[in-house]
Amino acid sequence: MAIWNLGSINADMVYDVPHLPGAGETLAADGLSRFLGGKGANMSVAAARAGARVAHIGAVGPDGRWALDRLTEYGIDTLFIAEVEVPTGHAIIAVDKAGENNIILFQGANHAISNAQLGQALSVAEAGDVLVMQNETNAQLEAAKMGRDLGLTVCYAAAPFDADAVQAVLPMLDFLILNQVEADQLQAATGLTVSDLPVEHVVVTLGSKGARYVQKDHEPVDFAAHKVQAVDTTGAGDTFTGYVLAGMDRGMPMEQAIQQANRAAALMVTRHGTADVIPDLKEVREARFD
Repeated sequence: MAIWNLGSINADMVYDVPHLPGAGETLAADGLSRFLGGKGANMSVAAARAGARVAHIGAVGPDGRWALDRLTEYGIDTLFIAEVEVPTGHAIIAVDKAGENNIILFQGANHAISNAQLGQALSVAEAGDVLVMQNETNAQLEAAKMGRDLGLTVCYAAAPFDADAVQAVLPMLDFLILNQVEADQLQAATGLTVSDLPVEHVVVTLGSKGARYVQKDHEPVDFAAHKVQAVDTTGAGDTFTGYVLAGMDRGMPMEQAIQQANRAAALMVTRHGTADVIPDLKEVREARFD
């Protein structure tokens, strides 16, 4: 089995700041680091580090060769990543001393993925493979329709949140993951609670409180988060998602996949950075939490 990720690829420029800047404020940063990032790339790396076979579908600009090399180093199939004339996407991320962040995102090449490229990639997918998307690329609806028609398990990480984007793919989904704020926004837009959504598996992430799993026609199940000292929450949700998807792809019961993903996310928030510092499966299994 394999995971096919229609996902963003970014250069994450991470600035350490004493506090998150306010409107009109000029703030000196204490440090700067560049990481491979984008929700798509983060999820691909997390799933690969969790032991899944991952093929990434995306695009970079002429300045993005380093990102392809980095993804390849992490064991991800980059055959279906196109090089286009649009600059590679990037994010400017401010992280304060408590580990909270704000992000400015430039989409760039992430919105230059062609339907032909998408079709070529999914033509070699097999029924039962996992297809995942986020709201940082174009072609999500086309991918969801292709995935459904091909018998793939269609998954959507609803971030950055847009109610219209979620509703467009909702009828094709087997799995939806979103945070509590996004779940509330989706309910406001659709009138449906998480339990009423026409999706077999829904996971609502609750930050430091853990996660809630809602299977269609079943009672919700809550999973507590591990208590750690967070230094940077950037990429923690993507790490959680990648680990859950890898667990699904490897045939784990959903509860076990979520528990393992909780451990990975807890480790992730103790580290500065994004894709490059996502923990591998050995680290996750050996981690000790108070």
